[in-house]
Amino acid sequence: MCGARRPLVRLRGPRAMAETEASLLRQFPLLLPQNQAKTVYEGFISAQGRDFHLKILLPKDLQLRNARLLCSWQLKAILNGYHHVVQQRMQHSPDLMSFLVELKMVLEVALKNKKELYVLPPPPQFYSSLIEEIGTLGWDKLVYVDTCFSTIKLKAEDASGREHLITVKLKAKYPAESPDCIVDFPVSFSVSWTPQSSLISIHSQFLAALESLKAFWDVMDEIDEKTWVLEPEKPTRSATARRIALGNNASINIEVDPRHPTMLPECCFLGADHVVKPLGIRLSRNIHLWDPENSLLQNLKDVLEIDFPARAILEKSDFSMDCGICYAYQLDGAIPDQVCDNSQCGQPFHQICLYEWLRGLLTSRQSFNVIFGECPYCSKPLTLKMSGRKA
Repeated sequence: MCGARRPLVRLRGPRAMAETEASLLRQFPLLLPQNQAKTVYEGFISAQGRDFHLKILLPKDLQLRNARLLCSWQLKAILNGYHHVVQQRMQHSPDLMSFLVELKMVLEVALKNKKELYVLPPPPQFYSSLIEEIGTLGWDKLVYVDTCFSTIKLKAEDASGREHLITVKLKAKYPAESPDCIVDFPVSFSVSWTPQSSLISIHSQFLAALESLKAFWDVMDEIDEKTWVLEPEKPTRSATARRIALGNNASINIEVDPRHPTMLPECCFLGADHVVKPLGIRLSRNIHLWDPENSLLQNLKDVLEIDFPARAILEKSDFSMDCGICYAYQLDGAIPDQVCDNSQCGQPFHQICLYEWLRGLLTSRQSFNVIFGECPYCSKPLTLKMSGRKA
């Protein structure tokens, strides 16, 4: 009768333990035992050329699953998000050596993923040279600088007295590496840069770009000052489009070329057919009268044979009527641009409001993106051509 087999027990003799300790010392020479029982190890683990302090507390049986890992705040910050992985490896590693090898691998990955968080600060000469550059440029040109001197805002005036800002984002290797420049321009702006360049060269290139766009901003400012602009409500310096009120619930949307601002812009008339069709006919008939030597606004007046509603005489409410369905002027940034073609009605609607209204009527019919129905106010035939959100 055979007896029950005893489980195999792997005994670690003094020689095996000595070999393990020697291997541990070779791979992690900065991590040393702090007591004779080898239950406390303290020192450093190295990764990517950096040393991180840690302490490991082992139980008397030296089992990793019951060990405690104490990390420095730097190591803890780097391993943030990897704690579950570290705990898992601690539970399954057969010995301290195996665990430390895996911990180093995790640390290498974490460092690679968080490398940008641990960029060394620039040397003192970085700051001194920047302060010298700002002093040469003029402190009156400085609008903002952050505590790290990585983001700087400078101002400049164009020949018409308009103030403009440029945001300069410096990189770690400045001036060897070109900074990023952010401006409110209708065209792209890129800086010509060499390792010898400075904030002074950025500012001079900024001034040159302002001068090249002066005519465009003069044109847009005249429109903003002398007409009622419906959209955008607060145009930025980069905005090239204006929707200008014409009266009778009609408007013209123009798209101006920043490089040729006095040339004929792209034009789109919005409003009832009986109002905008004659304007389109005049534009086609008089297009030969367009003179690039005149201002864009004067050319529009001459070609369309109209005077734009003047800001000095009329209020915006005189021609910016609310939607006849939702009774609001603005709806998700849109204004009423669909108008009943009945000259006795002329009620404006938001496109989406009119779409939903017509879709709910049994008498309406749709062909592709065009809906045929009746005006909610006068019941005269009405056609809605959908664009954008609905089709």
